[in-house]
Amino acid sequence: MTTESLATSEAVESMTDEFLVSTSSHQEMIEMVISTLQQNDTAMVQHTEKGYLWKFQYGSVEVFVQLTGESDDDFLAVWSSVLKLPVKDELGLTRKLLAMNCAETFESHFAIMNDQVVVISQRTVADLSPGEISRAITLVATVADNNDEMLRESFGGS
Repeated sequence: MTTESLATSEAVESMTDEFLVSTSSHQEMIEMVISTLQQNDTAMVQHTEKGYLWKFQYGSVEVFVQLTGESDDDFLAVWSSVLKLPVKDELGLTRKLLAMNCAETFESHFAIMNDQVVVISQRTVADLSPGEISRAITLVATVADNNDEMLRESFGGS
């Protein structure tokens, strides 16, 4: 690829991102990403006064996406449960999750929520691009699906 074609490709990608940002809401971008990842028409959405909550199946895990609104102060959260607590060897599990947080989870991370180990990514929607939405959802889904069975086999739980 020549320098000129690389510059043209980058310019087209930048214009596409700008077009999507200017013509699509965060809600529409999330639905577009989920439609490419979900399996067996499993995607469901709930809309309340607190925003939107989507759920879809990706491999062996359920992935949740929450959008509280469209203003800069609103929030995008993506999470997926990989293990229910309690488990055997909680110290070993904690050490494993901390090591994985450092080396394997990129912008997502393992956390504990409602007595479950989850993979989660969250941020405000200020300056949120379509690529960032796609990356957050894809990372959480992939990290969770790649690790849930191994964590259950190694540490028990369900």
